[in-house]
Amino acid sequence: MDRFRRGDHEAVRELYGLYSRPVFAIALRSLGDRTLAEEVVQQTFVNAWRAAARFDPELDPAPWLYAIARRVAVDVYRRERRHREGRREETDMAVLPPSFEGLWELWEVRAAVDDLPEDERRVIEATFYRQLTHTEAAAELGIPLGTVKSRSHRAFQRLAGFLDHLGTETA
Repeated sequence: MDRFRRGDHEAVRELYGLYSRPVFAIALRSLGDRTLAEEVVQQTFVNAWRAAARFDPELDPAPWLYAIARRVAVDVYRRERRHREGRREETDMAVLPPSFEGLWELWEVRAAVDDLPEDERRVIEATFYRQLTHTEAAAELGIPLGTVKSRSHRAFQRLAGFLDHLGTETA
């Protein structure tokens, strides 16, 4: 993984050889289409390559790659859905039980939110989890609208730092 982080092309081939099949399985299970699943595999490794510098080589790359694959599969599904909706066709998608990787990411996000300072955490819980507008959150929390906005901005910057190890989904 250290060679991968440094951009060694052979290391990328090795990582692809080790993980392309499990990534393909995740994508195929999510999308139900071999062609789209192959696209997800390719995009997953491109995204991993782009985010390699932020990956800790001491960690197992599997959960990281699987999380990227799931996000890419969601993006591909949404793109295909928009394309189909443009043609006014109806489609069904199977709802899968939560995966270990998804639960792990959820736990990571929740832990990061819990680590925020109390004032920022309350704003995130109001605006993100309970989906209140900034104005509604300001009224509920009894603070000015500008304070909600600035705390929200600071909180998301902190969360981005806390969760940087999860990588990015697309450039």
